[in-house]
Amino acid sequence: MFRALTRRWRRSLAFRVVATTLVAATVLVGVSLGFLLIRVTNGLVDANTSRSIAEANVGLAAAQQVVLQASEGGPPPPSEGLADSIMNSLVTSDDRGAAYEVLLLEGSSAADTQLSERGTNLVEVSSVPLDMRTQVREQGREVWTYTTIQYVNQPSEPGLVVGSLLTIGTETAYEVYYLFPYGELQGTLDLVRSTAWIAGLLLIGLLGLLMSLIARHVVLPVRQAARTAELVRAGHLEQRLPVRGEDDLAALALAFNDMAGSLQTQIRQLESLSRLQQRFVSDVSHELRTPLTTIRMASDVIYESRETMPPSLLRSSELLHDQLDRFESLLADLLEISRFDAGAAQLETESTDLRVVVGAAVEAARPLARARGCEIVELFPDQPCVAACDPRRIERIVRNLLSNAIEHGEGHPIEVRAAVGASCAAVSVRDFGRGLDDDDLDRVFDRFWRADPSRVRNLGGTGLGLSIALEDTRLHGGRLAVWGRPGQGALFRLTLPRVAGQDLGETSPLPLDPTEVGV
Repeated sequence: MFRALTRRWRRSLAFRVVATTLVAATVLVGVSLGFLLIRVTNGLVDANTSRSIAEANVGLAAAQQVVLQASEGGPPPPSEGLADSIMNSLVTSDDRGAAYEVLLLEGSSAADTQLSERGTNLVEVSSVPLDMRTQVREQGREVWTYTTIQYVNQPSEPGLVVGSLLTIGTETAYEVYYLFPYGELQGTLDLVRSTAWIAGLLLIGLLGLLMSLIARHVVLPVRQAARTAELVRAGHLEQRLPVRGEDDLAALALAFNDMAGSLQTQIRQLESLSRLQQRFVSDVSHELRTPLTTIRMASDVIYESRETMPPSLLRSSELLHDQLDRFESLLADLLEISRFDAGAAQLETESTDLRVVVGAAVEAARPLARARGCEIVELFPDQPCVAACDPRRIERIVRNLLSNAIEHGEGHPIEVRAAVGASCAAVSVRDFGRGLDDDDLDRVFDRFWRADPSRVRNLGGTGLGLSIALEDTRLHGGRLAVWGRPGQGALFRLTLPRVAGQDLGETSPLPLDPTEVGV
């Protein structure tokens, strides 16, 4: 659940807007309602408390008047009749009817009178807290507190108790307690609270619905723009956004349409130039083949007769023969590059053991390596390294990598490795020559690029070998990566999926940086 919400939070702008708004609204409404309910509760309770204390004062004054009337001839002795009269005055002092309970209890100075305690509606004496009774006895003045009113045969309820001493003469005192039930007040407060929270929840719900509609109204054009951008990226350059109104979204649509139109114009111009370039390269390559064939035939005749030539012409015939070989290779590479550029290159895949293909490329490169003083070391595993590939193209990739290693290996050994993993197979070629720096790594696959522009191609390379190797790798859905350090050599790693069309991810059974594993 949490993972799904996190994914939704990351991917949905509307969800983030609505969720943020709801959280902020919930906090704001909660704080506001809490503050409001506290003020309302305190106001109602304070008003009821003031009114209850006033009623208790009226009742106590009436009871004191009864005592004064009974004391006109001297302090009356405590009696059941006097207690009944006092109780009647306490209960009937309010003409509106009693909304309270009364307890008449013996004071500490009246303990020897043994008068029975009196109360209304069978209210329990325990409704009055003991510490309050102590304060009333010791202070002899009015004391009030909140309590729980308990009845003999009824449920208890919250309320207010107001207590004071009723003095008869100088020695006798009764404790008088008014108990004001707050059950109705509690019900009113509960109703106010529930109504306020329900209203708050409805407000939050309506606000969430409103924000959802607003977010949908705002996000829909953005989503439409994203879909249109995807279509444009996929090649549907004629796609445009509808423009409605004159607001910010309309301005966004206009800007997007202008950008798409400009991109369409530029891309079509580039496509036209690319087609012209491809056609030019292809046409030139084909047109050169006919005169090249004639030149090749004449060169072969001259080359075969070189032994009868004077020394001054012998070297020229050999140079002509070698340069024609290079020229033919260059034309072949240009034609191959033009096929890649035109998207006309085709794969003929089959299940192939890379050890066999790589071994054939190594054997073909050994004479050239010996001529340069290089030793090619094959480091293959015992198990087959099978992958779905085009053997001809894979052999060409390895041959180009070996040619590059021989060219720049400076006579050091060249290591060729092969390995297979669960989902991919790999081949690496490492030399220990001059190496590559960071700038070289970024440009090593560029066409006709040289690490040292002043350096001549001793092996007659065309400058397109690594570019063709990269295109062949991409055609297989593989990766051709390079590592290099100045003075430590370079390593090229070819990684191919074992199943055609399988995603490689970032895995490879061979490391790219040989220094990490000491290879």
